[in-house]
Amino acid sequence: MRRVLPTALIAATLAFSGVLSAQLNFPEIPYDAVEPLTLPPNTYLGEAAGVATNSKGDIFVYTRTGTPVITTAGSRAVSHGGSRLFQFDRTGKFVREMGQGVYGFLEAQQVRVDPQDNIWIVDQMSTQVVKFDPNGRIQMVLSRKPEAMNVPQGPMFPRPDTWALVPGMPPQPPAEGRGGGPPAEGRGGGPPAEGRGAGPAGGRGGPLPGAGAEGETFNRPTDVAWDAAGNIYVADGYGNARVAKYDKNGTWIKNWGSRGTGPGQFNVVHGIAIDATGTVYVADRDNKRIQVFDSEGTFKTQFRNVGTPWAICVTPGPRQVMYVSNSNPPNNLDYDGEILKMTLDGKIVGKFGRAGKLLKEFGTVNSIDCRNENELYVGELGNWRVQKVTLRPAAAGTR
Repeated sequence: MRRVLPTALIAATLAFSGVLSAQLNFPEIPYDAVEPLTLPPNTYLGEAAGVATNSKGDIFVYTRTGTPVITTAGSRAVSHGGSRLFQFDRTGKFVREMGQGVYGFLEAQQVRVDPQDNIWIVDQMSTQVVKFDPNGRIQMVLSRKPEAMNVPQGPMFPRPDTWALVPGMPPQPPAEGRGGGPPAEGRGGGPPAEGRGAGPAGGRGGPLPGAGAEGETFNRPTDVAWDAAGNIYVADGYGNARVAKYDKNGTWIKNWGSRGTGPGQFNVVHGIAIDATGTVYVADRDNKRIQVFDSEGTFKTQFRNVGTPWAICVTPGPRQVMYVSNSNPPNNLDYDGEILKMTLDGKIVGKFGRAGKLLKEFGTVNSIDCRNENELYVGELGNWRVQKVTLRPAAAGTR
């Protein structure tokens, strides 16, 4: 029996890889790539978790670098630092650093720029989404950073990215009674406080795993997007498994989702994008699909031909397309790594790139900026860099 089980697991993994490879057998899109950013002396990027541009072409990078510190006092430990937000002009020249010393900068997860050129950062470990105006002043904060955490901490669920996408690894159950989040040791929110309500999926037994509490109690969020009315949608994605919706003033409206594999359920909500009609696209990473909803969270359809979607981006303008990174985990360059170009009905136009460390190769794409359909900025965790990718217009695909 001991010899049969590993053989079965290997066979299943190979079969899965073959299916995935067949799914992604789409036309190659020719492209060029450069590393566009120039940093000041003695300043470096760490993991480029987020990259975005504004209407002027300025480039913003939210990166996992800096000097993280945990201050201890008895049984309490308070964390500071660990991420930085840089701004560059359209040529890649360094302009400034924003938010130095901000309380919510702990572990960069994403940066986005809204239609009014406000800059929004998503920080996984502080559990917060922070809005800056174009001048760099803080305008809004969603969720609250945990005051303190116990040391040492227990294991996270889902586990870190180096584990989560290794084929054949069995899923781990969430901590009992904690809404699918991490253990109580301060990993970004923990269980909902008593009396706050059980959320949309709740009952006398509390919310479903991953549904979280009502309101703005995030648990390792991953992304943010807006509809035409300015409503805010947060992918509350590692510790919880849901989407949270707010109005333009930051007033909570509703949540949807819980942990699972069915329609409207998620297993790591890793990205979110909204098209001009208000349709919401959610990268359900570890379920290997993109789920599609209306603006109220009603399930419409799903796209299962996308591999493992890490980053997702929808272009502006009347002719909208979507880019999706089918990325390798940071500890594995042996498979995947390409970026897919899709129409909004789920048809794949083509793909480009592969996993690797060289220019024009990708090391875990966590962020894509696609303000221009044929000119993308790609943020990589594994290679600590941003690449500017130019698709060759004559071969970039049509609808």
